[in-house]
Amino acid sequence: QVQLVESGGGLVQAGGSLRLSCAASGIIFSVYVMGWYRQASGKQRELVARISSGGRTVYADSVKGRFTISRENAKKTVYLQMNSLEPEDTAVYYCNALNGAEYWGQGTLVTVAS
Repeated sequence: QVQLVESGGGLVQAGGSLRLSCAASGIIFSVYVMGWYRQASGKQRELVARISSGGRTVYADSVKGRFTISRENAKKTVYLQMNSLEPEDTAVYYCNALNGAEYWGQGTLVTVAS
């Protein structure tokens, strides 16, 4: 069974930081493109960041310079370091794995208060 389990969400003040983690099981993690998506209330799910099996990264313009995606293949874990958080970052953040097949985690809520 494939599982992606996010953790690290919570309530923070604007300007603060959070580090999200996504632990994967049931896949050959190293060959998957891993990504973080988010969905704010009333909005469509959007790509936040992704990282290829070779470590290449892509970021949404809205988070460039503030968020960093990374992965530790030995731990089958992908991270999202979020700095300088803004109220507009409030959303449920989802972990995604893609390699032909696509898998999603259940999400973790990030709330940024001003």
